[in-house]
Amino acid sequence: MENNRNFVDRFDWKLAVILLLFLIVSLLAISSAQTTGQYAGTNFVIRQLINYVIVAVIITFVMYFEPDQYKKMAWYLYGFGILLLFLLFIIPVGDFAIERNGAKSWFATPIGNIQPSEFMKTFYILATAFLISKHHEKHAIKSIKSDFILLGKIALTLIVPLAFILIQPDLGSALVFFAITAALIIVAGISWRIIVPVFATGVVVGGTLLWMALYMQDFLEEKLGLNPYQFARIYSWLDPYSYSSGSGYHLITSLNAIGSGEIFGKGYMDREVYVAENHTDFIFTVIGEEWGFIGASFVICLYFLLIYHLTKITLTLKDPFCTYVCAGIIAMITFHVFENIGMTIQLLPITGIPLPFLSYGGSSLMGNALAIGLVFSMKYHYRTYMFSTNDDED
Repeated sequence: MENNRNFVDRFDWKLAVILLLFLIVSLLAISSAQTTGQYAGTNFVIRQLINYVIVAVIITFVMYFEPDQYKKMAWYLYGFGILLLFLLFIIPVGDFAIERNGAKSWFATPIGNIQPSEFMKTFYILATAFLISKHHEKHAIKSIKSDFILLGKIALTLIVPLAFILIQPDLGSALVFFAITAALIIVAGISWRIIVPVFATGVVVGGTLLWMALYMQDFLEEKLGLNPYQFARIYSWLDPYSYSSGSGYHLITSLNAIGSGEIFGKGYMDREVYVAENHTDFIFTVIGEEWGFIGASFVICLYFLLIYHLTKITLTLKDPFCTYVCAGIIAMITFHVFENIGMTIQLLPITGIPLPFLSYGGSSLMGNALAIGLVFSMKYHYRTYMFSTNDDED
């Protein structure tokens, strides 16, 4: 009986080894980054190690519960996440709510600053996965009408957390929610006759706004109330050297750091280019400069291995709810990696999105641990019920 298989057989050791490799790379990169003058006297390595201990605790705790229990908790967790975002919205900036770079996105707690949006991503995935699976149970025979209904349900589930996150404002997290939603819409099996026009409309609207930002700034400032500094991010992305003393400085230093690493890098702790926040959102610049193209490629391959392994797990799962959850988690991690690395090499605009499992930061690590813990749980408990009938599972 599969039920009698022990922990060693059921635990996903490959995924655990991948996370261990991320831990090693993270500690090496952060130990070098913290030698920069602005971080003198602060040991981020020890803090990151403590964060990873918390990650292990979170994964162990989350893995304990079975997928059926997460189905029952999905909307409660979603509501809890909305409550946290609401509290962050109404609490004035002070000892409990923290504002950085114009965004009020963190709670100050005894264990460190917590960013609710990092956890809301996983709560949103759970709720939307449950919504999609229940919708398909109710509408066994698909139609254009049922697909439109499902699309409307997903939109309503998205709009509440998205509104609170945009109010902060946190554009980076908002983009992650869009990426998760796009992936779930695709795997939900909604007709391409609906998906193509919806996605095409999104592309047209995004392209139009970019064009207006470049050529109709006065109109956007007057009619939509946008601030000039928001346009500066786009200008400095497209032409950073024209804004080298201001908004383009960060991107220029990032490009210089990664480019100067060349093929083999300068060596561990032999950096020469100063990059602000290189232990958090710009940790990839440390890897690129010190370990060069070879080291950067190794990190990218490590992410590819993670995503490939998660995809393999997703394809083995028989429960639609578990499949949708894993698909959402894959989309979340993939977008984080693509956006973070892309912004350091000028492929994408700079946003406050950390590099998963490598950047220093408790909230990001804990949020990703919550998501990965769900994958561990589904793989672990899937083996338990692999040979059971549908009646047994019910």
